[in-house]
Amino acid sequence: MTALIFDCDGVLADTERHGHLPAFNATFERFGLPAHWSEQAYGEKLAIGGGKERMASLFDDPAFAAAVGDADRTQLLVTWHRAKTVAFKELVAEGRVPPRPGVARIIHAALDAGWTVAVASTSAEESVRAVLANAVSERIPVFAGDVVPAKKPDPAIYRLAVERLGLKTEETLVVEDSRNGLLAATGAGLRCLVTVNDYTRGEDFTEAALVVSELGEPGRPPIEVLANRGAATPGDYLTLDDLRALLEGR
Repeated sequence: MTALIFDCDGVLADTERHGHLPAFNATFERFGLPAHWSEQAYGEKLAIGGGKERMASLFDDPAFAAAVGDADRTQLLVTWHRAKTVAFKELVAEGRVPPRPGVARIIHAALDAGWTVAVASTSAEESVRAVLANAVSERIPVFAGDVVPAKKPDPAIYRLAVERLGLKTEETLVVEDSRNGLLAATGAGLRCLVTVNDYTRGEDFTEAALVVSELGEPGRPPIEVLANRGAATPGDYLTLDDLRALLEGR
């Protein structure tokens, strides 16, 4: 059974810059926290998998830790992250986080061809489902949040998806946007296509079968192929035949 598994953030939509970053900052402001992440600072935080984990890194700053005091950090992080998820979902509902080009087209094509399609992400499940609903109407399996003990680059989330869906690793292609995601996919024995964004374009994607600027759409400028180590021969935009070739060319 051929399968296609998408990461969420940066893959289904450019969520980091337009969704998660403003939601984090709105949450810091709501709770009166002495923190504000610029686009550059947040780009560095993306090396940390998971929203609660990124928030937890605030305590690495002694000044922040002192300002917060001796309250239960675990409970604080749960409260802050819950509020941040609400803020993020509101941004998605307002249309502030549009899907990336080609996502809906490829998902529809894969489903029409009888492929299994799913999403595997380290973000909160509520956030992932909001982005997915905004990007494509079809209901597909979602594996997200704290369903595994370790976040990407640990391969646990992809191993779980493969196991739960009864997939074969050699017939499953992952679409990711970051090195952490790539390592998670390849660590689970899966072939990986990378669609970069402004935050991740400069990362090392040596293990990827194909690295492109986006999936692309008819009528848009041609996609940029940054690396091709598979059997696909992309044109102006990727097609399901290109994705199939990446699996057949293992």
